[in-house]
Parts: sequence; structure tokens; C-alpha cells
Amino acid sequence: MGAGAPETPSRARAPAKSKAAEGGRVVRTRDPERTKASILSAATAEFSARGFAGAGIDAIASRSGANRRMIYHYFGSKRGLWLAVLEAAYERARTSELKLNLESLSPEDAMRRLVTFTFDSFIGERTFINLLNSENLHQARHLKESERVKDMHSPLIGMISAIVERGVKEGVFRDGHDPAQLWISIAGLSYFYFSNIFTLSVILNRDLASKKELAARRAHVAELVLNALRLPPQEATLSALGSDPVQRT
Repeated sequence: MGAGAPETPSRARAPAKSKAAEGGRVVRTRDPERTKASILSAATAEFSARGFAGAGIDAIASRSGANRRMIYHYFGSKRGLWLAVLEAAYERARTSELKLNLESLSPEDAMRRLVTFTFDSFIGERTFINLLNSENLHQARHLKESERVKDMHSPLIGMISAIVERGVKEGVFRDGHDPAQLWISIAGLSYFYFSNIFTLSVILNRDLASKKELAARRAHVAELVLNALRLPPQEATLSALGSDPVQRT
């Protein structure tokens, strides 16, 4: 047929949208949010495996089923995609912590719960560790651009501060703790263990990933943090009796 001949039904282009068999509901062939989520998931896996420098847009496109054009359309650049991956990883961690409902627990139980939850969040989770290692290798030059990550940590520091303040008022914790420093200690005691678990297992000739070793480390970290917060026994007794240990002679 010539170029001007009308299309037959068999040659007609597929419509951009179609109606469901029942109900007349319109079904669109494109779902931007689903596409973005697929790209983000693929990028998280690729960046975790290869770091920012080693990961490639082509590999991410192949993993996600999207093309390069779509990746750049949604995220602007490889740098923008990397930052989106970091922000999503931090958001998952912080959102989970804020759902712990620690206000209903005693100060000691609340702090123990936060410490053990932080520890457990690293078990079997190499992705976040790898992402953090890569970003620290680049001296956080990408993370510096994210006000969102900074903002999402304020509630966490506030939550820790509230637990400590309750403990001080109830006479079980010492005063004068910096909640930011405390959070660094809580996260660091777990992060170091899991980020170095393979080399430490070889050096110490122990399977630090075994259930027994994980349970021992979890308990150790919790007691270490709580012992740093607790009043010495004598001062705790005086506090319970209503005496101010600072003013005693």
C-alpha cells in the first residue's frame, strides 16, 4: 500500500490507554511513581555493590527496566540519583526508630530498646553500611547538599534527649549528657561491629555473625550504654531518698 493508505485494524497503533473489561475503568500504561521506585531500588542495589564511583547508569537502567533518558528525567544526574538513594536509606532508618513508642517505657527500658533496635537494624543489612562507607569515602560531599537528611535527624536527637531527661528526673541517669554524642555512641558501637564483621571474625577466629555472637554483642552494647548513663549506686540511693548527691558532705 502507498504511504497515504488508511491503516487497517491489524496495523493500527496500540492506544496509550485502554478500558478494563468491566466497569469502564481507564488503565494507563505509564506509572511515574512506580518507574521512579523501580529506578531507586535498582540504583540502591548497584550503588551498594559498586559504590558511587563504580556504579554505572547503564547498569542501573538494565536492573530497573528503564532507560537512561527516564533516569535523567526523574533524578537529573547520577549525582542526583545517588543523593536520592542516600535520603531514602536514611529515611527508612529514622522512620523505623520514631515508631518505637519509647515514651511508654521506663527510661532504662526505652534506652535499652533503642540500642538493641539500632543493633538489630544492621543484621543482614549490608546495603546501608556499604552506602555509608562509600559516601564517607567521598567525605560526604553529596550528603552536604541534603537539608532533608539533616532535618530528619532532629526528631531522633530530641527523642534521645527526652529519654535522658526523664531518667535524670527519676534519679536513674546522670545529668550532663550530650544527646548527639550519645547517639553517635549508640550507632557507632553497632556500625563498627557490622562494617568490620568479616575482618574481625578472621582476626579473632570467631564467627561474629553467628546467633550466639550477635546475642552477646547486643547485650554488651546495651549494658555499655546504660552503664554510661546510670548514676553510681551510692548516688542512685541518695537520689531515691530525696537527697542531692552533689550537695552532700
